[in-house]
Amino acid sequence: MSEIRLTQSLFQYRLACYNWRLEMAWPKKIGLALVVAALTGLAAQVRIPLPNTPVPITGQVFAALLSGVLLGGAWGGVSQALYVGLGAAGVPWFSGWSGGVTLGPTAGYLMGFIVAATLVGWVSDRFVRARSFAPQVALMLAGAATILACGAAAFALFTRADLRTTFLMAVAPFVWIDAMKAVAAAAISSALLPKEGRHEAG
Repeated sequence: MSEIRLTQSLFQYRLACYNWRLEMAWPKKIGLALVVAALTGLAAQVRIPLPNTPVPITGQVFAALLSGVLLGGAWGGVSQALYVGLGAAGVPWFSGWSGGVTLGPTAGYLMGFIVAATLVGWVSDRFVRARSFAPQVALMLAGAATILACGAAAFALFTRADLRTTFLMAVAPFVWIDAMKAVAAAAISSALLPKEGRHEAG
């Protein structure tokens, strides 16, 4: 009986947190989006340079994927837009504690964070069946693939690299590490998300 009560309590707590996030006033949502943007900035400082490519491994992908779950589709995207916009304006929270306009081979990944957070959050909010572990893994992998696609497109644009070079330098080194980030994010998101709630699709 105690295990049943504990399970029910956890379910009620997750649902209460989920509903609280949906119902809060927009100034509070902006404040929460700024907090998540700052957390993305902290994750950016986890930086591992790689040989033969100007693109490092960072923790930003993990933070961007989870932002959609924490804030929902629209506000998850807002949090990443704030991260990119304020960073471009000079807030030093890009990788290496840098800031300022970034129009180089890594710019597309930043744009991809906004798209991926919006995608993950919208699907997680809209479809109850997407909130368990396996669907969350698939969704997070789709989000990570979106980030890589945006990153590769900008990389090719700014470096004028051909398709093969772009794949070898902007995609291939990150496939497995981003897949692991996606699985880790899915483990957290599936534990946090209630298995019922508003914005469901029958």
